[in-house]
Amino acid sequence: MRSRFAFLFHSLKTRTGRVVGLSTSASSDKIVASVLFERLPVVIPKIEPAVYAFQEFSYRWTQQYRRKYPDEVLGKSDARSLQRALDRRLYLLLYGATYGCPGGNPVWHFPEKVYETEETLRKCAESALKSVLGDLSHTYFVGNAPMGHMVIQPTDDMPDTLSFKRFFFKSQVIATNKFRIGNSEDHVWVTKDELTEYFPEQAAFLDKMIIS
Repeated sequence: MRSRFAFLFHSLKTRTGRVVGLSTSASSDKIVASVLFERLPVVIPKIEPAVYAFQEFSYRWTQQYRRKYPDEVLGKSDARSLQRALDRRLYLLLYGATYGCPGGNPVWHFPEKVYETEETLRKCAESALKSVLGDLSHTYFVGNAPMGHMVIQPTDDMPDTLSFKRFFFKSQVIATNKFRIGNSEDHVWVTKDELTEYFPEQAAFLDKMIIS
């Protein structure tokens, strides 16, 4: 049985983000630019004991009168916030239809776009992220070349799966703690460990590609 995902890493010696010499299957395969959009850890200064005690008292006081929400609602709201897991790196995931998803059904995925007429593959990645954020004024793309690459191929249990190549680019959050995320049904900000819950079959690939 063929493996569902063939994972390939490449160190591309190019400053333009163009894809060269990477043909591993039929030339008709689509190329998808995917963006690993990352929020770096936030350094939190140590709170003085007196300040901490006052904040704890204020929190417990307001908790007595706040409106009660189901735990699942609170958990979902927290996952959408850039203010969670401040000591960890966070990554943006979208929920909705994307290229290659079986039957056109919505799935969790990174911001991505099929490469078409863009000048470079990085330009395609920028376009993918811009379609989600509206603009790129609070983002920084790390390098012009992809940080990783995988080949998606049909399998025995999913023969109708489209064959395509996905190239990952890294971009980071700059000088903001909130985005208005669009062009998706839902979104979450997750840690590296949480990514494996969304992509268990790609856990080994993500663990090698993402350094945290």
